[in-house]
Amino acid sequence: MLDLLIFAGTFLIVFLVVIKWFYPSTKKVSTIPGLGPSSIEDGNLSDIARTGSLHEFLLDLHSRFGDIAGFWWGQTYVVSIASPELFKAHANVFDRPAELFKSFEGLLGSSSLMYANGSEGRRRRKTYDRMFSHESLKKYLSEFQEVAEMVAKKWSSKTETDHIPVGEDMASFSLRITLLTLMGDSFHDEKLVQSIFTAYKTVWGELERRLTDPDLLGENSARQKSFTEALGCINAVVKKVLEHRQNKVQDQQLLVDVILQSTTDEDVATSDVITYFVAAFHTTANVLTWVMYFLATHPDIQSKLHSEIVQVLGQKDVITDSNYGQLRYLHQVLQETLRCAVVAPWGARVQDVDSELGGHKVPKNTPVIHAFGVVMQDEKLWPFPQRFDPDRFSVENCKGHPPYAFSPFGFAGKRICPGYKFSYKEATVLIAILIRKFEVNMWDDQVVKPFFGLVTHPQEEIWLKVSKRK
Repeated sequence: MLDLLIFAGTFLIVFLVVIKWFYPSTKKVSTIPGLGPSSIEDGNLSDIARTGSLHEFLLDLHSRFGDIAGFWWGQTYVVSIASPELFKAHANVFDRPAELFKSFEGLLGSSSLMYANGSEGRRRRKTYDRMFSHESLKKYLSEFQEVAEMVAKKWSSKTETDHIPVGEDMASFSLRITLLTLMGDSFHDEKLVQSIFTAYKTVWGELERRLTDPDLLGENSARQKSFTEALGCINAVVKKVLEHRQNKVQDQQLLVDVILQSTTDEDVATSDVITYFVAAFHTTANVLTWVMYFLATHPDIQSKLHSEIVQVLGQKDVITDSNYGQLRYLHQVLQETLRCAVVAPWGARVQDVDSELGGHKVPKNTPVIHAFGVVMQDEKLWPFPQRFDPDRFSVENCKGHPPYAFSPFGFAGKRICPGYKFSYKEATVLIAILIRKFEVNMWDDQVVKPFFGLVTHPQEEIWLKVSKRK
């Protein structure tokens, strides 16, 4: 009997140790409120999938637990913060937790700046940033203008009964701008541009699909083959550009040249070119798509914007360095689009030392999510947050915004999106030219719903009808 009791006691102790070791919810990681894992292996990833997206999951998480909350990304404990005050407390953190962005490694490459932390990450970022200075951006305005006029010419050939695929047109514009200004004159070739566009849509679509619908068929599945072929196309084009720029006497230094000069590692150069290509093209394309949607659904705002454009530009449809800053209401439209559409829902940082946030200890190496989208939809900061109202960003109203309440491009540790000024200028030029020439309206029967990925985009193409202004 004694042997049986000893055996039972020993078994119980071992069982409890095993449970404590393998099941994260029994580990009291922090005093931060939040969720325990729904499963041993996946943590709360299944909860995220059921909610629809990480952004929607974070909205629910913070509504239940407040401005700081914890959950489990697989077997990794993660903290999310959602207030201007907590953002400010985390503003100087540079390093990014690679595991939260792992799904995009297939496109960007493991050597990408996305995953470069510490002194190496800072060195590369500082080197590349000079290509986005005010003086550098001035040189791009004429090219922005030239490509924008191509879109306007295309729209001029349409009638009021034609359906305009605004997402496709905005993506084509942004892609062309990105390739020409950051990667060089190789991209005057229309077929080459279209081949990259097609390949990119395949790759990005598959990466987003895998967030909630992993390919269970393995390497030989049709999805995997299509993804591999498209990714190979992008990599092949980038490598050709790198070779072309290396062997050419440069009359103008571009970002691709700076990347080539900063490293002898081919993988690093290829990965960083692709990373900046994605950052510059993808976000701006979706910003422009949402801008056109909001203008088409708010004719009063569109009319007010048109009046400003006519007043600032006069008889010439030319945006210069001197009149760019006068398009104040247009800039407000862009800001409200970024806020209302939640174009960039979240970012994340990590520290290799214990820290404190909101009165709670955050153990070292714990990923901390910056829930930008939650804050930009907070009704305490933004009354009627679903309403599209560019006047929120008037000079007078901006005085009431807490620092960090509007952080659509991130903020932390000098790792704000490097191309945000590039994106603003590119978008300003196209919107000014198109709204000067055309009135845009929705087709009445379309219902537009967002998909909250790493970048928020419409679930389906948005179709507009355009009419020429007199």
